[in-house]
Amino acid sequence: MKILVINGPNLNMLGIREPDIYGSDTYEGLCRLISEHAEKIGVETEIFQSNHEGCIVDKIQEAINKTDGIVINPAAYTHTSVAILDALKAVNIPAVEVHISDVSQREDFRQISFVRSYCKKTIAGHGFLGYLEAIDYLVKTAGE
Repeated sequence: MKILVINGPNLNMLGIREPDIYGSDTYEGLCRLISEHAEKIGVETEIFQSNHEGCIVDKIQEAINKTDGIVINPAAYTHTSVAILDALKAVNIPAVEVHISDVSQREDFRQISFVRSYCKKTIAGHGFLGYLEAIDYLVKTAGE
């Protein structure tokens, strides 16, 4: 099984950006955690991060016939991007939405998620472990 992990804008700044919200571990630490977990359970992962909406759309489109599942943290694009939603719908690959922080307890605008209507599940507020939960969920539900 192959899972594409997509991270949106500013996640490359983990460890620097608002550590009281996102923690002090780095993006590199997140990638290492994901890779080690995937290897342990026998899943191939590709991890991608971009600050640019179009690059995220392109990456989703490139996943057709190459990826069995998508874990996506669109970050700020969660609340604004119909383009990312449309790309997910177009490729029709099972996806799980992940957020490091509990967006339901944050600013009003963060309550809006365009991708949620497509994703099979949303995991928020579980820190970096939410990514592992999302991978495990996709593995468990593969083929359903």
